[in-house]
Amino acid sequence: MLPTPITSAQENTPDFERIPFIKPTGFREYDARWVFGKELNLLGLTTIGICIAQLFDERGVNKRIVVGHDYRWYSSSIKQALINGLLAGGMQVHDIGLALSPMAYFAQFDLDVEGVAMVTASHNDNGWTGIKMGLDRPLTFGPDEMSRLKELVYAGDYKTPGGGEYIYHDNFKQRYIEDLTTHKPYKRPIKAVVACGNGTAGDFAPEVLSQMGLDIIPLHTDLDHSFPNHNPNPEDLKMLNAIQDAVKTHGADVGLAFDGDGDRCGVIDNEGKAIFADKVGVMLARDISAHHDNALFVADVKSTGLFLTDPVLKANGATTHFWKTGHSYIKRYSHENKALVGFEKSGHFFFNPPLGRGYDDGLVAAMAVLDMLERNPEKSLSGLKNDLPTTYQSPTMSPHCADEEKYGVVDRIVAHFTSLFENKAQLAGQSIRELITVNGIRIVLEDGTWGLVRASSNKPELVVVVESPTSDDNMRAIFKELDEHLSTYDEIGEYNQKI
Repeated sequence: MLPTPITSAQENTPDFERIPFIKPTGFREYDARWVFGKELNLLGLTTIGICIAQLFDERGVNKRIVVGHDYRWYSSSIKQALINGLLAGGMQVHDIGLALSPMAYFAQFDLDVEGVAMVTASHNDNGWTGIKMGLDRPLTFGPDEMSRLKELVYAGDYKTPGGGEYIYHDNFKQRYIEDLTTHKPYKRPIKAVVACGNGTAGDFAPEVLSQMGLDIIPLHTDLDHSFPNHNPNPEDLKMLNAIQDAVKTHGADVGLAFDGDGDRCGVIDNEGKAIFADKVGVMLARDISAHHDNALFVADVKSTGLFLTDPVLKANGATTHFWKTGHSYIKRYSHENKALVGFEKSGHFFFNPPLGRGYDDGLVAAMAVLDMLERNPEKSLSGLKNDLPTTYQSPTMSPHCADEEKYGVVDRIVAHFTSLFENKAQLAGQSIRELITVNGIRIVLEDGTWGLVRASSNKPELVVVVESPTSDDNMRAIFKELDEHLSTYDEIGEYNQKI
């Protein structure tokens, strides 16, 4: 029987090789992320596998699970250690090999399997690993499941009935690609820069989109787990700048950026300008609501206010609900409320029936953008973007804040701005019209200008976003107010970028 995991350890020591090591902060709100070696060892992964099996038992779910891994050099070993625990816990394990996260979600449907455990750190820096888990397709774990899994791990009362079964599915990639390419090829000639940041999507996206009839210009599509050019992150400025340059050089109609595990898609227009994912969401919502009466959409709390104020969405009878940021939250809320699509500003889009199966797939999102272009042959992508009302919006900014401290810091920030609101104080020269506190705090001023501060769900950071429908000056004014308050906290460090 494995001993209860220790919560701190040093590599290259005997204990590191004989005792499970799992840092508690790796259990996040809806998935798990650790720096491999510094926060987790292989025996820790085996312990987690055993406890996932126990969680299935507790929930009365058939103990069948899909596993896959991304292209990081250590991911295959991590997956194998996890599988050891799943098998010891009596699971039937369906291994699909090297995979994208959406390929693993697809496998749940295609193989009629209840669970998923995808080994990936998505877009995190090299050295990180993690697991995206679920036991009720198309949903992934939320806070309740993650908290219970953590409790089981540290309780140490492990159930190892054995009797597990291992099934390897050779070349499952082709089954996934065949499913995507049942979509008819595009008639409109489209030249596309396809950028993958040397992540796992490079083994999938160019092939799929070529089969869809696109003229592909590959950019950093060779798999290289050292990420020699930049992290595979559609929100990373280095990645966006590289795509923008390629779009201009090649005269492309669109640039499509895929993250490390292929569940997100970033979009660059034909003028070489990045379109933030929430604006892409408004464009898609316009297109989709024109063909579906009384369309319901969900957007995360970081997203543009245009989801509520856009005149075309109003004319189409569309409704949008704001909800918590996080792929698991938006996926679940969209599914439970039968929304057509859930949009997250980071680029996770969830297309529910009849448009999709409800999970986030960057290639499905890319095809939705291409469908929009196909249905508007007289318009370029920049033309469709320019049809939106003007707003002045910041990038997603992420000042450092330790995992152990970030939620407490956000609670204090919420209390501060709630006090201002209750005392009818002004902010950036305006009255505060509304506070939205489903996830951190979104402060909405009288003219619709807003600023958001929340804790990142998967990194030791806060998240700061601001937007104004009236002027760049007002957008900068609310950021100045937020930034000045955040600077009073010793726990908050440097930003990844500022406006």
